[in-house]
Amino acid sequence: MNEVIRALRERRSVRAYTDEMPTREQIEQVIDAGLWAASGMGRQDPIVVAVTDRALRDRLSAMNAQIMGKPGTDPFYGAPVVLVVLAPRDVPTHVYDGSLVMGNLMLAAHALGLGSCWIHRAKEEFDTPEGRAILAELGVEGDYEGIGHCVLGYPAQEPEAKPRNDGRVFFAE
Repeated sequence: MNEVIRALRERRSVRAYTDEMPTREQIEQVIDAGLWAASGMGRQDPIVVAVTDRALRDRLSAMNAQIMGKPGTDPFYGAPVVLVVLAPRDVPTHVYDGSLVMGNLMLAAHALGLGSCWIHRAKEEFDTPEGRAILAELGVEGDYEGIGHCVLGYPAQEPEAKPRNDGRVFFAE
């Protein structure tokens, strides 16, 4: 089987991580793969905020948990790295473009032996005054919408694949 297709079939969302921090090189490789994602009209507008600082990671986790209605939990499942994908609101394809970046990030993580999981609520998180202030502190200028958090780290457990549902393909021949 082709290695790309195998990676597509084998990648899983990881919901338990060790404390070990991936190397800077691994994080940069994952991000680089994300930035190679297709985008509407080749605009390449989505950006990635790489969070490896524990205090900021924990702050984002707390904000996310509050939005989810579960304060005191860690929606990031203990992952030490959070890659936040944002895209400019004025681009008609911004959600799709950012979603493609997220997909590439997760596949690249798998290829490097890392676990990943798409965590929602980035839109709500970065639409708050606190979220906008965090972006400003990091030097991010512009009107960006949060697309997703790609949490990243070494898996503490390997999830099993669920069987694929039947009846999801229709040919028009």
